[in-house]
Formats: sequence, structure tokens, C-alpha cells
Amino acid sequence: MSGRPRRRGFGYIRRLSSGRYQASYLGPDLVRRPGPQTFLTKGDAEAWLSRRREQIAAGEWVAPAKPAPKASALTFDTYAEQWMRERGIKPRTREGYAYLLRQYLRPFFGDMVLDDISPSTVRTWWAQLPPDKPAVRARSYSLLKAIMNTALADEILDHNPCRIRGAANTPRARDVRPASLNELDAIVAAMPTRHRALVLLCAWCALRAGEVLELRRGDVDVAAGTIRIVRAVSWLKGGPVVGTPKSAAGTRVVSVPPHVVPALQHHLDAMTGEGPGALLFPGRDGVGHLQPSTLHRGWRHAREAAGRPDLRLHDLRHTGATMAARAGATLAELQQRLGHSSVNAALRYQHAAQGRDREIAAALSAMARADRLPTG
Repeated sequence: MSGRPRRRGFGYIRRLSSGRYQASYLGPDLVRRPGPQTFLTKGDAEAWLSRRREQIAAGEWVAPAKPAPKASALTFDTYAEQWMRERGIKPRTREGYAYLLRQYLRPFFGDMVLDDISPSTVRTWWAQLPPDKPAVRARSYSLLKAIMNTALADEILDHNPCRIRGAANTPRARDVRPASLNELDAIVAAMPTRHRALVLLCAWCALRAGEVLELRRGDVDVAAGTIRIVRAVSWLKGGPVVGTPKSAAGTRVVSVPPHVVPALQHHLDAMTGEGPGALLFPGRDGVGHLQPSTLHRGWRHAREAAGRPDLRLHDLRHTGATMAARAGATLAELQQRLGHSSVNAALRYQHAAQGRDREIAAALSAMARADRLPTG
């Protein structure tokens, strides 16, 4: 039971809400002396108190040096800066967190001591966030809760003040309607020639745009009909940053549907530079990464031509997942093919589809042919 310290023969032991134990005793100078740290078990706390009692009984006790300022005197600003510095996060995520801290967290919590931030303080802050930005509210709350959870793990706090039920749930902004096969054909035909294979890979292989834009000749095995996803590119402040895929499960080998392979081979032969490091979809200079603004100009024209002005480039990934499900992929196989899962899900699903991924790709091509057969 946490909260109230329990009186013993010598000293006090208190179980914290974190599950650890805090010990203290009255020294010969009648000053209460807490332990230098909390303890994992009650037995550890009792052992520490026993040693102090033995020192006092033997006349060997010496008043401890004046303790350093309590860690709980840390301000939110100072701790958040440390949290960001020590956090192993991707550059794009780091940039997003920095924006949320700058715009929504630091103006309110910046100078507050962590220990002084209570559940009512968090509710007051939450109430003044812009109601017309539900996604920003949810992400800001999630970031605050994550920082406070780390402070709890660091034993700076003994509770997390973020207790607003459902506040971290990001509302679904829109329902995605997958592109039909005819719409997809129209989009591919309307795209610039050098970007048509990009649309095919985003859709039929359900790849992320950042994964496709970092594909290089050495990642493609046309004979095996596979693409190896080991990197992704993101754009920060106008410049490309190459890193690993979005999650651990994002590193994967994806089978290309057989009906897409000829278009991929043509692209490699006619529009890709020599050498394994050549980008499949470079910028106009033929070397650097394709600018998202350049890609999206062609994309906006193509989706209008197909009668789908609502379709985002990222929605092709949703289209690909839907088609794979129609082809008979199980949930585990979809998770592996898309490389989209939590850490636990990655461990569960990562190898599930290796044996069937080629069959799924072949079924996708069969579906494409069947849907295009003339009727009547």
C-alpha cells in the first residue's frame, strides 16, 4: 500500500506509487534522514536502515553531508530539454516534438518545477488548447505524458499528473476511399513518365513515399521480383535526411506483383542511372533526391485526371493494403508486407508472411487481370 509511512522499531519505510520503497530515520541530531535513493524491495530498505542503526549503536554515525538540491527542483523546461537530447527518435519526429514544445508546452509549463505540476494544472492547460485543432491537442498531451512518464521512471516524480481520459487519442481526420483499378490506371497514365513506376510501387507494393524515394538500383532484384526496404528519406527544413524505415518492422523485403515487374524493368533500363547506388526516382539533376513539391505537382494533375481530387499520395498505401487483403493476405501477412506495427507486433508478425508473400503478389496480379477482362 502506497502513501503512509509505516512506523517500525527503527526508522520508517514507505512504499511509493511506483512500487519502490523509501526509507528514513531520525538521527542522533533529531533530524530526519531519508535514504539517498529509493529501493527496489522492502528488504533492501530494511537492510539500509539496519546499517544506520548499527552505526548509531557503535558510535560510528556521522551526519551526512548536506544533500545536493532535490532533483524535483528541476523545471519543466530544463527536464524537457534533457528528455529531447537523450531520446532516440527520428529527425522528423524530433522536429515535430520541438514544434509542440515550443508552441504548446513551454509557454505554459516552462518555468514550473516538475513537482508542482498537478493533475489540475494539466487540466487547466488542456482546457486552453485550441479546440479547432484536435490532432495538435492529442499529440501535445501525448508528448507531455511521455515526458512525465520518464520523470516518473527517473524517480523525480512519484506520480504522473496526466490523467485526462482519452486526451491522447488522435481523432480520425478522414475516411480513406481506396483507388479503384480503373482510377489507378488513369493516375499512372497521367503521371510524368519518369514517375509512373513510383505510383505502381506505392500502390501495388503498399510502400511509403519516403521508402520509394530512397530506393536505389541495388535494392531491386527483378529476377526474384522483390524490393528490399532498408532506408527511407524525409524532408526537414527543405533538405533530405536519409535514415532507417519508420519502425523496426519497416525493414523488410516486399514481393512485387508479376504484372508490375515489366514496368519496373523498363524504368530501370530507361530512367535509372548505372551502379547499385543510383536512385530509382532522382530529382531533375539525376543525382539528388526528388523534391516532394515536384512530385506532388504531377500527382495533383494525375488525381484530377482520374476524378479523385481527394486522393493523397499516401492513400496509395491504403489502396495497396486493401488490395492485398482482397487477395487473401492474413492480418499477420499484411503487417509484414506493409512494415507497419508496434514493436511487439513487429516481433509477432515480422516473419509471418515470408513464405506467402510471393503468393500474395501473384494473387494481386491475377486480380488485376480478372478485373480488366471484358464482360458481356
